[in-house]
Amino acid sequence: MPDHRAMDLTNDRPVYVIGAGPGGLAVAAALRERGVRAVVLEKSESVGASWRGHYDRLHLHTTRRLSGLPGLPMPRRFGRWVSRDDVVRYLEKYAEFHELELVTGVEVTRIEPAGSDWVLHASGGRLLTGRAVVVATGFNHTPRLPDWPGLDTYTGELLHASAYRDAAPYAGKDVLVVGAGNTGAEIAVDLVEGGAARVRLAIRTVPHIVRRSTAGWPAQRTGILVRRLPVRLVDKAGGLVGRISVPDLSAHGLPRPDTGLYSRVKQGAIPVQDVGLIEAIRSGRVEVVTAVESFDESKVALAGGSPIAPDTVIAATGYTRALEPLVGHLGVLDDRGRPLVHGARAPKQAPGLYFTGFTNPISGMFREMALDARKIAKALSR
Repeated sequence: MPDHRAMDLTNDRPVYVIGAGPGGLAVAAALRERGVRAVVLEKSESVGASWRGHYDRLHLHTTRRLSGLPGLPMPRRFGRWVSRDDVVRYLEKYAEFHELELVTGVEVTRIEPAGSDWVLHASGGRLLTGRAVVVATGFNHTPRLPDWPGLDTYTGELLHASAYRDAAPYAGKDVLVVGAGNTGAEIAVDLVEGGAARVRLAIRTVPHIVRRSTAGWPAQRTGILVRRLPVRLVDKAGGLVGRISVPDLSAHGLPRPDTGLYSRVKQGAIPVQDVGLIEAIRSGRVEVVTAVESFDESKVALAGGSPIAPDTVIAATGYTRALEPLVGHLGVLDDRGRPLVHGARAPKQAPGLYFTGFTNPISGMFREMALDARKIAKALSR
């Protein structure tokens, strides 16, 4: 991969892309294809930094054929469900194949308008001027831990899911996983298969669970087909399909959700794709418990139940975008810290500023970032 760390960052007004994950690389490649100079700035030492840090068993929940970025399909040898390591290999190859101008070890801390240009404040006291900026710092940026009462007194082992790699350190242990998104669900299954003595999954809001694939038809394709349909219609159809394809787990502490699948997606909660959770709950190997309410030294208090004392708590409680220091002063974020607009639309008050990769769509994040990249490149090549 070309390393442009030593290059002179001249003031010739390129488009600066912040972040060398899939979203940033896709935009840079799409811009290059249109003859627009793009410089990718990455604070870590390599592309795909967040992917390198994910747990070992992670695979894309979207199919290989629908997850390729502009100009380079994912190789067939990666299989239908691409592993974490193969995603990293693909991103490395992608940057090399498109000969992207990549500067590693440079962190951008603040973006400010300067007439029709943008000034980027970067590490080492750098001030970089570009004609446009694409922010692609990632949906999963900064690990988020709820402000649980008593957390500072807790004497057991506590880690965020971002620090979890594999089940080996937890063999023979009593583990509580908090949060039933895709990450929490998959870590719970990984722990069971890896020999944990007891695995409990604390759930605050009952998730929708879908089969990753049914008779060869991936859930992602359904997600693509229903995106433009009315929410109530998709909720109704999703409820029907759910009752047919997913067994009732109420007797195991996991009732069916009382809100529609697509309504939840619109609120930012995508369904959990089953990679073994259903069977683990049915067999009793994963025990569903109520939400965590507080901590007290070695104990964890659950809603409406007796305190428990697990050896380890793994908090699969999500991430924040952490965009406030970078662009919070520009009035381009909503009250949850997410960009008000993304893709080819720049905020009215900030023309030339674009965001990609800050939604978690039912149709697949890689696919949407690929579509965003082409739209942003088109807008910037006018």
